[in-house]
Amino acid sequence: MKKAKLKKTLEALLFVSSSPISSSQIAEAFGIREERMVRDVLEELKADCVAEDRGIRIMEIAGGWRITTSSELAPVLKKWFKGQRSRLSRAALETLSIVAYRQPVTRSEVEAIRGVNVEGALGTLLERGLARITGRKEAPGRPMLYGTTRLFLEHFGLNTLKDLPVLTEHQEQNAVEPKV
Repeated sequence: MKKAKLKKTLEALLFVSSSPISSSQIAEAFGIREERMVRDVLEELKADCVAEDRGIRIMEIAGGWRITTSSELAPVLKKWFKGQRSRLSRAALETLSIVAYRQPVTRSEVEAIRGVNVEGALGTLLERGLARITGRKEAPGRPMLYGTTRLFLEHFGLNTLKDLPVLTEHQEQNAVEPKV
């Protein structure tokens, strides 16, 4: 496949895809021997969107590529979608951040950090697919361990957990102190 045709095809594929697609999946699907070629074309598409100041961006998220909206348009888009999707509560967001940074983590460990019961918040996160049960801890009672999901990475625009913002010592100390 010629580069120009591949570029158009990749743009269309990303447009119709509901989840990120890895460059290796694309190469395999189109019989392209060099995954690097696919990656280079995707990087070109990404640069085109920025250079032409488009309302969309091509981003590498959750181990794959997808089309996203330009972050500078967030205020306008929020107005358009206002009320169409329920947000996470503060309790759920706090619980999710603890799970993201401490995973795998048990419910009691999260509760020790937050200082409150997190059963409802964890249930919400599991229901929405942002957290998952990753196994059981080798401890008395074998409590369940929780971690984040690929949807979590997609939702927050992260490629891997290494892309989470680094916590400063002050933030870590405040995150560990239970609320009274």
